[in-house]
Amino acid sequence: MVCGKEFRSSLRKPLSEVPKSAGKRIVPAFSVQSRQNGTRVAPPPSCYALQARPPPENLFRYRYFRGDFPIALETKGISWKTDISKLDFHFYLPMFFEGLTETEHPTRQLLPVLNMFKNCNVNCGDEIDYTQTRGENVSDLINETLELMERTGGEDAFINIKYLVPTYESCLLN
Repeated sequence: MVCGKEFRSSLRKPLSEVPKSAGKRIVPAFSVQSRQNGTRVAPPPSCYALQARPPPENLFRYRYFRGDFPIALETKGISWKTDISKLDFHFYLPMFFEGLTETEHPTRQLLPVLNMFKNCNVNCGDEIDYTQTRGENVSDLINETLELMERTGGEDAFINIKYLVPTYESCLLN
């Protein structure tokens, strides 16, 4: 057992100095401890800015399997459960755009659907088709969309589009 006098005398002894060859204590940056002697500032954490990240979680898959959408997948494509002219696009369109990030089956992908309607031009003979001038022709809108996807989709965009839409012709290569 140590008596009080011995204990107090041990407190008065100077602490042994840390030799310079010993490692310094690592402290966080921008803290008060970083200004103390015998410390070293830790390097900043990595943010992994250049690594691929998965798409953000959304509710499309949940809503699709619950049956919230007025569509049904069939072997030849999509069938609508209701008349398209009666749909509330302010409600459904944002939900469909969330689904563009989905990559797993059976959620529908954009390019196969565009392939189905790409060549749906109206054959009106020698009459004038006013839907082209008003921007209402589905085929022209799909072609503009595919061109935009090719321009902004990176170096492999044309290959991926051509794989799923065989009749597409590049707007950049010609």
